[in-house]
Amino acid sequence: MEYSERLKKLPVQFFASLVEKVGKAIAEGREVINLGQGNPDQPTPPHIVKALQAAAEDPITHKYSPFRGIQELKNAAAIFYKKQYGVDIDPATEVAVLFGTKAGLVELPMCLLNEGDLMLLPDPGYPDYLSGAVLANIKYQTFPLKVENHFLPDYNAIPVQQREEAKLMYLNYPNNPTGATAERAFFEETVAFAKKHHITILHDFAYGAIGFDGKKPISFLEVEGAKDIGVEMYTLSKTYNMAGWRVGFAVGNPTIIEALNLIQDHLYCSLFPAVQKAAAVALTDDQQCVDKLVARYESRRNVLMNECRKIGWDVQAPRGSFFAWLPVPSGFTSEAFADYLLEKVDVAVAAGNGFGEYGEGYIRVGLLVEEDLLVEAVDRIGKLNLFSN
Repeated sequence: MEYSERLKKLPVQFFASLVEKVGKAIAEGREVINLGQGNPDQPTPPHIVKALQAAAEDPITHKYSPFRGIQELKNAAAIFYKKQYGVDIDPATEVAVLFGTKAGLVELPMCLLNEGDLMLLPDPGYPDYLSGAVLANIKYQTFPLKVENHFLPDYNAIPVQQREEAKLMYLNYPNNPTGATAERAFFEETVAFAKKHHITILHDFAYGAIGFDGKKPISFLEVEGAKDIGVEMYTLSKTYNMAGWRVGFAVGNPTIIEALNLIQDHLYCSLFPAVQKAAAVALTDDQQCVDKLVARYESRRNVLMNECRKIGWDVQAPRGSFFAWLPVPSGFTSEAFADYLLEKVDVAVAAGNGFGEYGEGYIRVGLLVEEDLLVEAVDRIGKLNLFSN
């Protein structure tokens, strides 16, 4: 029995290989500081856990929920977007409940594109974007995110043929892996570009709550005309430390939302209702827990930046997300440097080339350990004398 050609074409799961390397080192008894993961290290806030517990005790949640999710969660998503971003969302037609946004990101090309159609993806970018293109059996081209353009795409640099042929484009701000953020003017430019070339936009807003230096990231949907051509996907994984709960949602253009709902009608019988009820509480209750979490990440970012600069590492502070995108020293590729740090000082990082061709020359560091471990990790790296003080 053989795998289908579709499965054979799937890219190697980048994070799986990283976990394997780190696991092997830990199994050897080494004290690894793991900065390569993207898994929030803090627990889900207690009031959300209690909401789940209460909902799970209600026998009604032990049954199938409606295929397209419970109305309570859809209403909560609409309330959340109105309060946080001033965006009006119709919960009946403009919300799709997702099994985490990774599922939605992989599903969308299958919903909107036909075999051989073209989609545009950021480079560097979240590796699982490629999975959706392969499973949909479509073509994709990448556009570079370069430091000189603040890790934003230059739409004028995208070849004319690609602009005319493309039907779908993914964006992600605050950005994984670079930590860059986008301003309103960029999203206005994006809407104009998409309308001119008849391209659908998916904005992956996974890190939407995490902005630094007093600047809250804006929603793509805040820009006039955004709902005409696109949707935004929001996950509770990062905002509320609910990564293991696998719950998120898409909001925006009703036709795209209907497409997502339709494909999920055939894939799932909807999320455990108790998880949906707890997610609704997370979105509509007091957001003080989110403010504290963002402050924690910003403090960790500041510690990391200060420690890196002490050892002569020329780094730029991320403006959002819980990642830092750091240049590798001369003489190393991204993968060689990541392997070297794990081998020599038991510090695990994610090699930038795992996020695309334009990730070469960088590593991604997660702000997902306590500050003392960040200090210890950089101290270990400093002892390798790779940077000039």
